[in-house]
Amino acid sequence: MKLIIQIPCFNEAESLPVTLAELPREVAGCSVVEWLVIDDGSSDQTAEVARSLGVDHVVRLPVNRGLAMAFMTGLETALAAGADIIVNTDADNQYDARDIPTLVQPILRGEAELVVGERPISDTEHFSWLKKRLQRLGSWAVRLASGTQVADAPSGFRAMSRGVAERLNVFNSYTYTLETIIQAGRSNIRVASVPIRTNADMRPSRLVKGIANYVKRSMTTIVRIFATYKPLMFFWLISSIFMLIGFGAGLRYLVLRLLGQGEGHIQSVILAAACVTIGLLIFVLGFLADLLSVNRRLLERIEWRLRRLEYSRLPKSNRDSES
Repeated sequence: MKLIIQIPCFNEAESLPVTLAELPREVAGCSVVEWLVIDDGSSDQTAEVARSLGVDHVVRLPVNRGLAMAFMTGLETALAAGADIIVNTDADNQYDARDIPTLVQPILRGEAELVVGERPISDTEHFSWLKKRLQRLGSWAVRLASGTQVADAPSGFRAMSRGVAERLNVFNSYTYTLETIIQAGRSNIRVASVPIRTNADMRPSRLVKGIANYVKRSMTTIVRIFATYKPLMFFWLISSIFMLIGFGAGLRYLVLRLLGQGEGHIQSVILAAACVTIGLLIFVLGFLADLLSVNRRLLERIEWRLRRLEYSRLPKSNRDSES
C-alpha cells in the first residue's frame, strides 16, 4: 500500500523545510510513504529546496497556474507513480502532520474513500468573526449540494483513495476544496470528516487578499456551486422571485380596478407582464441547465474510464518530472 503526500507550492522555499520536517516517512497500514511537491511556477528556489530535502517526486510547472491546477497536477503525478492513497497538505505547515495517520485510517479500514480534516475553526484566533461565518456558510452550501456531512469543506488537509483521485475534476481556477467534495458526493463516494489540529500561521494567506476579496470569492464560489450542481433549484428560486413580484403587481392592479381606482396604475400591469415573462424564461433556463448538468456527469464518467485505462498501462515510477 503506497501513500503519497502531496504539497502544492508557490514561492515556499522558506516554509517548505519546516513543513517537510514534520511529515512522516512511516504510516501504519502503508508499506511505502513518499513525498510529492508541485512547484506552481515559483520564482524562488522551491523546487531546488524540495529536491535537496529528499522529496521523492518534484513537478515544476513553467508558470503559475493557480492552486486548483497545482492540486490536479499533483493527483495525476501521484497516480502515475502508483499511489494507492494520496494525502494533500499545505506548504505553510498550517495542518499538523501528526494527524496524517488519522486521515488515512478510515480509508485503510474501508469506512471512507475521501477523508477531510475538520479544523477547530471556532478556536482559531487568526480567523475573523466574518471569516468564521463564511467558512460555515461555505460548508453548509457544500453539504446541501453534495449530500455529504463534511463539517469543514474549505479544509485542504484531506486523504483520498486511488479510485477517488481518478474521478475528480476541478474547473474552478481559484480553489479545489469545495468542488471536489461536491463531485465526490454526487458520485456516491463515501466521504468522512475527522477532527484535526492546526499550527500557528507562518505567513499571511496568499489566497485571501483582504476580507473584501475573501467575501467576494466566497460568495461567488457558493453561487457557482448551486448554479452548476443544483441548477433546477438555483434557477427556479430566481424565477419564483420574479413570478411573485409579477403576481403581486398584477393582483394590486386588479384590486384597484375592482375598487374603481384602476386609472393611472397601468405601470403595475407592465411590471406584472415583464416580471412574469422573465420568471418563465428563467424557469425554462433551469430545465436547460439541468440537461447540461446530466451531460456533464456523463462526460465525467467517460473521462474516469479513460483515466483508469491510461494509468493501468503506466509503470510505477518515483522519478522527478518536469511539466
